[in-house]
Amino acid sequence: MSTRQPVVALLGCPNVGKSTLFNRIIRKRNALVDDFPGVTRDRHYADAAWDDVEFTLIDTGGFLSSDDDYFASQIKEQLTIAADQADVLIFIMDGRAGLSPYDQELADFLRKMSKPVFYIINKIESHKQHDDLFEFYSLGIDHFYEISAEHGIGVGDFLDDLVKELPEYGHDSQEDDETQIKIAIVGRPNVGKSSLANQLFGEKRVVVNEKAGTTRDAIELTVEHKKRKFILVDTAGIRRKGKVTKKLEKFSILKALKSLDDCDVALILIDADEGVTDQDITIAGYAEDRGCGAMFLLNKWDLLDKERKNIREYMEDLRYKSKFLSYAPALTISALTGQRCHKILDEVVKIHKEYCHRISTGVLNRIIEDAVYRSEPSLHKGRRLKFFYSTQVATRPPCFVCFVNFPKAVHFSYKRYLINQLRQMIPLKLTPIKLYFREKSGKIDFSAKTKEKARIFQKKRKHITKKDKQRKEQSRRKRQRDLGK
Repeated sequence: MSTRQPVVALLGCPNVGKSTLFNRIIRKRNALVDDFPGVTRDRHYADAAWDDVEFTLIDTGGFLSSDDDYFASQIKEQLTIAADQADVLIFIMDGRAGLSPYDQELADFLRKMSKPVFYIINKIESHKQHDDLFEFYSLGIDHFYEISAEHGIGVGDFLDDLVKELPEYGHDSQEDDETQIKIAIVGRPNVGKSSLANQLFGEKRVVVNEKAGTTRDAIELTVEHKKRKFILVDTAGIRRKGKVTKKLEKFSILKALKSLDDCDVALILIDADEGVTDQDITIAGYAEDRGCGAMFLLNKWDLLDKERKNIREYMEDLRYKSKFLSYAPALTISALTGQRCHKILDEVVKIHKEYCHRISTGVLNRIIEDAVYRSEPSLHKGRRLKFFYSTQVATRPPCFVCFVNFPKAVHFSYKRYLINQLRQMIPLKLTPIKLYFREKSGKIDFSAKTKEKARIFQKKRKHITKKDKQRKEQSRRKRQRDLGK
């Protein structure tokens, strides 16, 4: 964020509608929502605004006692951090299910925070439900906001009062968003994505557990390294399609794939203890299809014994299975101990620099011309392929267009040859390159031009008025009289 904004945290027990209200306020479907309790486990941050007042909203996991859920203690830790960071707290309760045994415990916890707290009873869609809300007054609270986050009932009135309570902060100098590098951490379940996110972030920011599928949503983290800003996106593990049956997991994988669409560089984590699997290569293919920069990270390298720590064999196996990502660098790390993790962001900066590279049209044409001169393309129906000129049309990744007389006749092997020439001569060794061919015949259809001119001429003739004809006739008669004299 370019300015210091007030922070608001949503707190409550599982399945009370925190994520639904979070999406309603920020007006986006950022957080996963499902009827199944315990969907949210990590902290979600997003910028929101109401009545021209901007603030940061935090969505948290459901509050439970430590013994009631496998992740309860870690979720409670994340909730406590969010409450400490927030300027204003929002306590949400379920109007349909009634007062939860944990609502009293959470209410006592919030009283100790000495911060403004707004108490909300959610899922109130009709006036008939008002008679069932008396039990909530046993918490010792005088005023509740009755809303329906799903349908938006009462949310506007609540936000009107919320923004009045928010503190004001001075504006800092705005940062250039173009200097930010967005990184997506992707891989199979339980390969160490969240551990790596915490390692790069510098503290325990996301929930980490040995149980596969701990991370369900895409969590964004902001990291600063050597005066550069990085947006890390920790994603859910991507399993094989045949093994994905639950609706929630499908949504988690879709969000992980969307993170690949939005990122500049994808960190593809591989479990070195298990070796390079087919699913690892499939995930690498997802990154290659989306045209983002990529980097392989062989995680859990510290778990391998001396006999198995053969980097050369691992790299040969990786390069053989992922030939389509030959430009992606690879690094052996340990997200748990931090071994070689300090090198990751430096390498990402190098990838991003080439990912955003732009070359002049003159230099590009000389490279293509020289490449065609040294190795001419094969004939097409007895005719020579001609490369007229080339130009760069986009960055992120670098995209080039070559205008030729027969674009469909360019063989994929010759296209690969031209891409390799561009990599060597520019050079672009760490980024994907997109190369397209377009037709340029160089011919002009004179018959069509002539027809168009005739059509315009006829159209103009119709607009000549009767008065113009009379004026021309008068001028003609005058000239005849002058000649007669």
